[in-house]
Amino acid sequence: MSILEVNHIEKHFGATRVLTDISFSLEQGQALSIIGSSGSGKTTLLRCLNFLERPDHGSIAVKGNVIFDANDPKTQLESEIRKKRLHFGLVFQNFNLFPQYTALQNVTLARELLAKERGGESKESIQQAGEELLARMGLADRVGHFPHQLSGGQQQRVAIARALALHPDILCFDEPTSALDPELTGEVLRVIRSLAEQKTTMIIVTHEMAFARDVADQVIFMDSGVIVEQGAPGDVIDHPKEERTKQFLSRYAND
Repeated sequence: MSILEVNHIEKHFGATRVLTDISFSLEQGQALSIIGSSGSGKTTLLRCLNFLERPDHGSIAVKGNVIFDANDPKTQLESEIRKKRLHFGLVFQNFNLFPQYTALQNVTLARELLAKERGGESKESIQQAGEELLARMGLADRVGHFPHQLSGGQQQRVAIARALALHPDILCFDEPTSALDPELTGEVLRVIRSLAEQKTTMIIVTHEMAFARDVADQVIFMDSGVIVEQGAPGDVIDHPKEERTKQFLSRYAND
């Protein structure tokens, strides 16, 4: 059974249709890369999965359980949205760290708030887990540093640790290297590659074509809010069938 099933998702902003009939599935331990030009709907799709935007049509199921159905108001209750977000960890383009908190505090904050609400986990165990996550990111010596004391690559690695802290079923990346200088991009991609090797289930919106080819189990190419082509990286990136995919990859190669 797929860990994620997205069926016929649509999203409108006023009269503008941003997503049209988006359907795909993802297996446990797979990495999915979504590619496409700016404005193709990639980020809106991630925001719909994380319920930062509410789809106007379609359904989303995680582990066989429907967590959103546009035709079922019971799946759209505001009181349930926060629980549903726990299925998805989202790493933004621009880090979005709290400047007044240390790296460790940024990683542990959400988990500490959840523990206060639900109980069952001590602050000490949460902090230990946060330190272990930062060590996995190569930041064991930066736990007490504030965001302004970290490089862009280090900040993004803190953001990845923060997303992992709540043990999401699916880790989502929205252009995780777009705000980084070229020399810092590699350190973030190495972390994501390591997560892929550990069979972390991921959705990665990226313009790093070589990275997508090497790391992803499947690739989706989006254009104008629709899925134009999807399949194995060797098919979509190296041997695309659709003309729009070929044109996009040709433009990208010439940039």
